[in-house]
Amino acid sequence: MSHHVNSSPPSEPSLNQSSTAMQIKTDVLYTLPTSFYRWQVLGLLTAGLLFIWLSRNEQLDWAISNYWYDAASQRFPWQNNYWLDLINHRLLKIAVITSTVLALFYGIYRRNTRLIVTMLLIGVGPLVVGILKAVSAHSCPWDLLEYGGNAMSFPLFGPTPALPGPGRCFPGGHASSGFALMALFFLFYPQRPRLAYWCWLGGITCGMLMGFGQIMRGAHFLSHNLWAGWWVWFGQLAVYWWVSGYLSRKTR
Repeated sequence: MSHHVNSSPPSEPSLNQSSTAMQIKTDVLYTLPTSFYRWQVLGLLTAGLLFIWLSRNEQLDWAISNYWYDAASQRFPWQNNYWLDLINHRLLKIAVITSTVLALFYGIYRRNTRLIVTMLLIGVGPLVVGILKAVSAHSCPWDLLEYGGNAMSFPLFGPTPALPGPGRCFPGGHASSGFALMALFFLFYPQRPRLAYWCWLGGITCGMLMGFGQIMRGAHFLSHNLWAGWWVWFGQLAVYWWVSGYLSRKTR
């Protein structure tokens, strides 16, 4: 009687193989195709032209802010609202910053390049907006003559008036903290593209909600927040393109 002997070496457990593959997929930074950036540039250009028109026309800005302004008392009734200031202006921002810092340290501990870069990208957006805001001559609505202040308003790219006021109010700094969450797109794409796009939309939603709270208080116009989202995504795209390309060339 002959006995069949399997001479092939035993295969490794599939669990180890799958975990190793997942480790490689989620840790390594990837490069995005040129076509992806072409579509993003097209989208940014289209949105930019629309936002320029809104910022120059200003009718939508004034219509929305007028709704939250009380002409009789010459103030924004929600400007010093305790709950709006606590939840929208403080707690949401603190939550974004705290979770980002904790995730960054976790990424460093796990040596997860993709997680580290994504958390740093979350900080890039508000940094870009903060720099632009610091050199802006546009004042906040509550500082304008039309809303009981002393500053003169002017459209985007318009000549700076004699009394522009304190300025430093364009783009919307607070909204940029919410928009910064769009960077989570890079954490999940391309392995989980649907989740990546949901994160991107979630960042837009969070930024608009945080920005709208500031509109209610008289701190910003709608266009201020729209431009904040534009600059956040532009900054994140540009930095990711550079970093991923640099690391790709370095590992060749």
